[in-house]
Amino acid sequence: MMNLKPEMRAETLVEALPYIQEYAGEIIVVKYGGNAMINEELKEAVIEDIVLLNLVGIKAVLVHGGGPEISEMLKKIGKESKFVKGLRYTDQETMDIVQMILCGKVNKNLVSLFEKAGGRAVGLAGMDGGLFKAVRLTDPDGTDYGYVGEIREVNEQIILNMLEEGFIPVVSSVAAGMDEETNYNINADTAAEKLAVALKAKKLILLTDVRGLMRTPGDDSTLIPELKVSEVPVLIKAGVISGGMIPKVECCVEAVRQGVERANIQDGRVPHSILIELLSDDGVGTMFS
Repeated sequence: MMNLKPEMRAETLVEALPYIQEYAGEIIVVKYGGNAMINEELKEAVIEDIVLLNLVGIKAVLVHGGGPEISEMLKKIGKESKFVKGLRYTDQETMDIVQMILCGKVNKNLVSLFEKAGGRAVGLAGMDGGLFKAVRLTDPDGTDYGYVGEIREVNEQIILNMLEEGFIPVVSSVAAGMDEETNYNINADTAAEKLAVALKAKKLILLTDVRGLMRTPGDDSTLIPELKVSEVPVLIKAGVISGGMIPKVECCVEAVRQGVERANIQDGRVPHSILIELLSDDGVGTMFS
């Protein structure tokens, strides 16, 4: 931006104006995880984007995971990370660490980064104020995931109150158990989707480590920029959507079906991808509508 001519900078701002008008007063939910959380420069860009949105009157909520940090901590105590169908198998010891890392370290670090960038953020765990209530995740085939939960209730009022006061809510993906005296580890994509639906958000953005959905997996030039939710089953059948992409796509489809206007899977490795998506003509990633 530094070497742009003043008129180019002005054009960028003018281009953003209709989008700022469209989103002003609206809620957007951003799921933050993966590579964008480890790289300091990318982390800063995500924080700055959300502070800027907040300042122009767009109500942003950040839902975060913390997979790499959890894996690192487990390694320190000599415990192996185990995944079942893409979800972290969570026994009691792992659950303690998930809670410690997500609700403690990661959440509070993000809050302080927002403060440094001039934003007012409040960190919340899913257990706070009954924000997320969950039951143990069970599969028809009896797969055991340990203390991995499925959200059944969302108390969105606590978030709405914070947004009303001008705060940026930073939410960790852990929930209180309804069926057992325990807390549950929740997939951050799912937590963001459930929250977006409950908040009647205008947009859900899932930041991930890929450019979006590719017609030929692995080939960036085959990015699908836009998709109607009705087209998804065909693409799953054809194997275009497979593996770890399926749950992400299903989150977007579910969000749109439940009233969120648009949902996006986009590359968190691109600096300021949130602003490019929301406030420019270009957009990034794959948008579901």
